[in-house]
Amino acid sequence: MERILHLMAEKKASDVYLSAHAPATIKINGQCVPINAQVLPPEAVMNLLIDVVPPNRIEELKETGELNMAIPMYGVGNFRLSAMRQRGTYAAVIRFISPDIPELDSLHLPNILKHLVMEKRGLILMVGATGAGKSTTLASMLDHRNKNAAGHILTIEDPIEFVFTNRKSLVNQREVGTDTQALQTGLKNALRQAPDVILIGEIRDRETMSAAIAYAQSGHLCLATLHANNSYQALNRVLSFYPVEVRPTLLGDLAAALKSVVSQRLIRTVDGGRTPAVEVMLNTKLIADLIEKSDFSGVKEAMDNSMAEGSQTFEQDLARLIIEGKIDRKEGLANADSPTNLMWRLQNDSARFNANKPQEEERPSDEPSFTDITLDVRPSGYGTTGFGKTGFGQTGFRNSGFRPSGFRDSGFQDSKLGSFADSRIGDA
Repeated sequence: MERILHLMAEKKASDVYLSAHAPATIKINGQCVPINAQVLPPEAVMNLLIDVVPPNRIEELKETGELNMAIPMYGVGNFRLSAMRQRGTYAAVIRFISPDIPELDSLHLPNILKHLVMEKRGLILMVGATGAGKSTTLASMLDHRNKNAAGHILTIEDPIEFVFTNRKSLVNQREVGTDTQALQTGLKNALRQAPDVILIGEIRDRETMSAAIAYAQSGHLCLATLHANNSYQALNRVLSFYPVEVRPTLLGDLAAALKSVVSQRLIRTVDGGRTPAVEVMLNTKLIADLIEKSDFSGVKEAMDNSMAEGSQTFEQDLARLIIEGKIDRKEGLANADSPTNLMWRLQNDSARFNANKPQEEERPSDEPSFTDITLDVRPSGYGTTGFGKTGFGQTGFRNSGFRPSGFRDSGFQDSKLGSFADSRIGDA
C-alpha cells in the first residue's frame, strides 16, 4: 500500500480507487487510468488497508461499513481515506494532500481572495464539486492570513487535510473523531476558544449552517465549504436546510452575515494540465437585498452587471482564460453556466482585449520591400511553441510520457518504486 501512496505523490495524482473485481485505478489531471491490468480479488482491499490503518479504525469500518480518516506519511504528505463496504466486499478512495500549502499567487486565483481572508468578520463560503480544489484554495487563503496577521485560527475538520505551521497567527486544528467526538461538539465549544478565524471543513446540515452564520454575526471570520456548482445553487442549498416557517429569519441573518460566495471549477488546459475558473459573488447592498427577499434568480443578473471590484461570474473568467490561450473554446463552453453568455462575452471581450494590447513602436524596417522576393526555406515545423504549466495539475499526459493505455510504457519502471506493471498489488 505504501508503494501506491508514494506513486500518488510522485505523479501528483489526486485520487486512487481500490475496489474488488477491478484494477487499482489512479486519477491524474482529471483522467482515470488503471495502474496495471491486475484485477483485485475480494480480500485485496482490506489487506491493503490493514497496512496503513490502525486496528481500531479497521474495526470501525467492519462495524459501520464506513471509515473517513487522514493517513499521514512522513516526507510524502497526507492522504484522505474514505473506505466503505459495498456488495459484501470493501472499497476505498484515497486522496493525496500535498505536504506544502501553495501560495495563493501560484494557484492563479483572483486577487480579491487575499483581501477577503483578511477581513475581520463575515462568512465566506467556498463551493464547488468534489475535486474542484476547494480545500487547496481555502488552505492557501488561511495560510496567507497566517503569514500576514496575528491572531488565533481554529479549524474543525473531518479529517484534517493540510497541516499548518504557526507563523504570525496561532493555528489550532481539530479533527472530528480524534480531537473532538463530533462536529457539533467542536462547534459548540469553538467560541469559548476565542478564535479570530474559524474554518469549518464542510457544511452538511442546518445545525452547522446556523453555527457558521452565528460565528460571523458575533464578530468572527468564518470560512466553510459547501457542495454546490455556483453562487445561485449555494444560496438555494443553504435555504434548503431550513423549514419554510423560519426561512424569512434565516434570509435576514444570511444577508447580514455573508461576505462572499466563491465558486471554483478546474478546467483542462491546452497543455493537458488544469487551471481554476472562479466565480466570486461579493455581498453588495443590492445582493444583500436580493438575498433577504429570496430573489436568488436576480443574483446572477446583479453579478453580471456588478461594478464591485473583484466580483466576477464564471463566464467572465472563462472568457479571460480562452482569450489568454490557456483553455480552448470547446472546454470553456462545456464548463459555462450559460454558453450563450460566454459566446457574447468572447465577442466583446476579445475586441476590448485586442484594443488594450500595447502597440509596438514602428521603426524603419530592414525587411525587403514587396517588390523583392524572399523564399521561405525554413524546415517544416519551424517555430512551433508549447504552453507553460498551470498552478493546478502541473504535468499533463502530453509532456510527461504518460499514456492512458496503462503504466507499462510510462517510465514507471525507471522510478525508485520499481515496475508497477509487472508487480502484484497484493504484494504492496
